[in-house]
Amino acid sequence: MIKAVRGTRDILPPSSAVWNHVEAAAREVFRVYNYAEIRTPIFEETALFARGVGQDTDIVGKEMYTFDDHGDSLTLRPEATASVMRAYIEHRLDQIPGVKKLYYIGPMFRRERPQKGRFRQFFQIGAEAIGSESPLVDGEVIEMVVEILRRAGLEGFHLILNSVGDAKCRPAYMALLREKLKDIAPRLCADCQRRAVTNPLRVLDCKVHEDQPHIDTLPSILDHLCENCRPHFAAVRAHLDSRGIPYEVRPRLVRGLDYYMRTTFEITHGALGAQNSVLGGGRYDGLAESIGSNIPAPGIGFSIGEDRLVMSVEDAHPDRHKTGVDVYLAPMGDAAQEHAGALAAELRANGISVERSVDRKLKRALEVASKSGARFALILGDDEIAAGTYQLKNLATGEQQPLTRDALAGRILQHSN
Repeated sequence: MIKAVRGTRDILPPSSAVWNHVEAAAREVFRVYNYAEIRTPIFEETALFARGVGQDTDIVGKEMYTFDDHGDSLTLRPEATASVMRAYIEHRLDQIPGVKKLYYIGPMFRRERPQKGRFRQFFQIGAEAIGSESPLVDGEVIEMVVEILRRAGLEGFHLILNSVGDAKCRPAYMALLREKLKDIAPRLCADCQRRAVTNPLRVLDCKVHEDQPHIDTLPSILDHLCENCRPHFAAVRAHLDSRGIPYEVRPRLVRGLDYYMRTTFEITHGALGAQNSVLGGGRYDGLAESIGSNIPAPGIGFSIGEDRLVMSVEDAHPDRHKTGVDVYLAPMGDAAQEHAGALAAELRANGISVERSVDRKLKRALEVASKSGARFALILGDDEIAAGTYQLKNLATGEQQPLTRDALAGRILQHSN
């Protein structure tokens, strides 16, 4: 038997209802913050990610799905920010006045070891605000993220914040880090020994428990921010403080992609266990130049791991999104079946979900109605059709009520509200 490929999965009801709820909540928040949707190709030139994400990142070095297409190296997108920036540059969106606010929802691909909340085909909800260096944009982006999580139904999450400096102050900090790592690196994991040479900032992001006491001795980047980055970070924190959004400043927080600078942030949730990150984001003022643009395009964005968010929402509200039809029609006989078609169409036109039974036995039809999670069963027989009165049965209480055709929709909608 052929099964889904390892690291992928089918999203089935009732879980798919939670996915729809989360995406609808995100789209509504994006709307009120004036973000518009962008849809980029599912694969791009490999060079886009190698230059944008970073040649020395784990994503580029280990995790991308890359294939040859008649001599061209193409890659299934492992993330979307580089693709959005490529589209921004290609279509000259910089010519449009104001900050360009774009969001996306869709699948990404990484060759990772599958585990709880982590898949090889996974889904992200993300946004990019391109065209401004203002810390007010940073603060509002983080505020928007928090609103999306709350509207999706997630509470008890934890916002972590940091600044990783810019092209002016980070090189000096990196040099200091390299110097300090000369003595420490031999005692760290193999990945960190490699990163100590290629990208020492990534050492701070190490998840190996045994490495943490050594990494704790390394200098904090917050002590080495320049005269531009220090007030920028202070202004971001001031915005969050004014909005009453709690956060933790964590100097060791760095993102896994090379294009990040200044503001970086992450939100975690305890329901996910060891892999507890729900989303991450940050500022990437040099990304446009790294992928070949001559025009600076400062920006900030984030991506929500939708698989993880849905998992957390399901854990928090296990019964909220169970699927169930409003009315289960149980017609008895050929004439009733024909009548049921017109009645179902009338109820659906009023926004009522309807399922029609094809079982001719009333007892069996009512059993299926109950197991399907239907709110009501509507029994249709020759007598009901002749009288113009229908028996509406509340499947939760067992109460049965005769109603005229004109009164049916109002009664069902009243119960739904």
